[in-house]
Amino acid sequence: MQNNLLISVVIPVFNEEESLKKLYSELFRILEPFERWEIIFIDDGSDDNSYSVLMDIADENRRIAVIKFLKNFGKADALSEGFKHSKGDIIITLDADLQDDPSEIPNLIEKIQEGWDLVSGWKKNRQDPLSKRIPSRLFNVVTRLFTGLKIHDFNCGLKAYRRKVINAVNIYGGLHRYIPAMAHQNGFSVTEIEVHHRQREFGQTKFSGNRFFHGFFDLLTMLFTSKYFNRPLHFFGFIGLILFMSGLFVSIYLSIGWFQGIWI
Repeated sequence: MQNNLLISVVIPVFNEEESLKKLYSELFRILEPFERWEIIFIDDGSDDNSYSVLMDIADENRRIAVIKFLKNFGKADALSEGFKHSKGDIIITLDADLQDDPSEIPNLIEKIQEGWDLVSGWKKNRQDPLSKRIPSRLFNVVTRLFTGLKIHDFNCGLKAYRRKVINAVNIYGGLHRYIPAMAHQNGFSVTEIEVHHRQREFGQTKFSGNRFFHGFFDLLTMLFTSKYFNRPLHFFGFIGLILFMSGLFVSIYLSIGWFQGIWI
């Protein structure tokens, strides 16, 4: 493993005041063997004491940077801002709720150094209730079907990127879920590794059922802007062909009935 590479860890934070000091302690222990590293926390408009805790952490170590949003813009915007401020050759992302295990970071980096451009975590043994696991599985099945990228867990917070990947993808709205698919469609190599997933210790989940509803439209946005932007008829033409064939079938059926004396 090359220790001279700069490792950037980008972490969006929203109302996670109780988990932050423990998270930093774990990250420091994992990152200390590396010669060059930085951690960038993005406080996404928290209304608890998360920002104060983060500033206390930053005062302890000059390698820690804190970015503050005045309101909650969402995970995609937080990641995008963190990417802009990061300087690393390899960029790691993880969530701030302690469910993503920081001890997986060396494994992600090792996989990147095998030659991959993006390595996504796979929470194979996910420690969440069925109300989260079942919709997530459906989401992943649909995303694999439409994008052609055969990984199991698109929405895992633990990921590793080469610098060139984050320079090439533009994320906003809810598109953070589709970064692996966007990277794949831009010609980057994408793989996944199994990662340890932990139960939530503090606070409450930010999960809401409507995010999967929104996620469907985000998927259409991602597909259209990346795959169909320069060939819009490949998207609209397919829909039009389906509607045309449906209308033609109904017209033929009704015409045959009319010639047979069936009143319409």
